[in-house]
Amino acid sequence: MEDLTLQRQQIIASLTEQQPENIADAAMGHWQQLADEIITIIGEAGFASLYERSLHLAQATFPWLPSGTLSPQTPPNSHRFAELGMRLAEQTQAHARAAHSLLLTIFTDILASLIGEQLISSILRAVWGNLASVTPDKEPNNE
Repeated sequence: MEDLTLQRQQIIASLTEQQPENIADAAMGHWQQLADEIITIIGEAGFASLYERSLHLAQATFPWLPSGTLSPQTPPNSHRFAELGMRLAEQTQAHARAAHSLLLTIFTDILASLIGEQLISSILRAVWGNLASVTPDKEPNNE
């Protein structure tokens, strides 16, 4: 299980490090990709709740992050992460990247505690497989 947690953290680190320019736009894309996948599992309201909780926790380190502003009724193709993007764009690239990484880590930590590390790791590889260069040393056993 620790291997899967470490893999998840490496995927997030790899994903955020691969975007040296305009982390704000990249972050909004990452979050939209993740939302598209997670909403099919826990629904719009569930995703909004986890996202808002993650923002709240990340604000302890980055108080400039937006407060929970996602509505469960936000249309799937709208700019639901626009406020996050604006806040990240106001920061240095390094600061924005660190905040984005922390927010993703908190979100996936919470989600892993709810649905399991194996499932969240599988989801992240499916969502960001082409972006995340981390390949697991061994595939999780799905039996």
